[in-house]
Amino acid sequence: MSDSPSSPYTPGNPDVIVLDAKGLRALAHPVRVQLVGLLRKHGPSTATRLAERLGVNSGTASYHLRQLAAAGFVEEDTGRGNARERWWRSIHRSTYFEGIDLVEREPEVALAYLQSVAAVHTLRVQRAVNEFQTMPRPWRSAADMSDWALRLTPEETVRLRDELHDVLARYRRDVPEEAAVAPEGAERVGLITYILPELDAPVPGADPAGDPAGDPDDDPDGGGGTAGTGPS
Repeated sequence: MSDSPSSPYTPGNPDVIVLDAKGLRALAHPVRVQLVGLLRKHGPSTATRLAERLGVNSGTASYHLRQLAAAGFVEEDTGRGNARERWWRSIHRSTYFEGIDLVEREPEVALAYLQSVAAVHTLRVQRAVNEFQTMPRPWRSAADMSDWALRLTPEETVRLRDELHDVLARYRRDVPEEAAVAPEGAERVGLITYILPELDAPVPGADPAGDPAGDPDDDPDGGGGTAGTGPS
């Protein structure tokens, strides 16, 4: 699992940090996930400025930045800082989480990390939705919020994931060397993918009698396949 397409972001790439147990524990907090994301998106910043973006006090931001530095996610930008104010920068562009072994060894920490990532993704989606009405029409037309229901084996699901990553890897990344040659009108576009096994779902057409899982009223989020709901 990574926060960017797989091809440029595989283990061994110096721009990628591969989570181990220590890194997992360091990131198992929504504020820390957001701090790393902000430094990667906007570049070096101070605890005060980051705190303003997150709506927390600067002391809280400073504490979490120090914890992230101890775990190797961020470092002090000594070329910008001064005696009164420290600047921080992200060391890597992407985080890679190969979750199977870590989930088994550190189940509670892994769950806390994944919940933190999900919470940050939710905030990003809500922020984008709140900005839809003020976006230029071409960008409103290009945006999309969709979900599909498929019936796959684990092997087919892995193949689907890898194919999606391959498609994403064909497109320009939002990194300095590629942004510098982007065509006029190009902006940062966030794409968040989830592949979510729903192992409690009955087989379509099966008799749900006597099976509480077959009652749609028991499933509050539905997942009924709302594809192509991009506002225009």
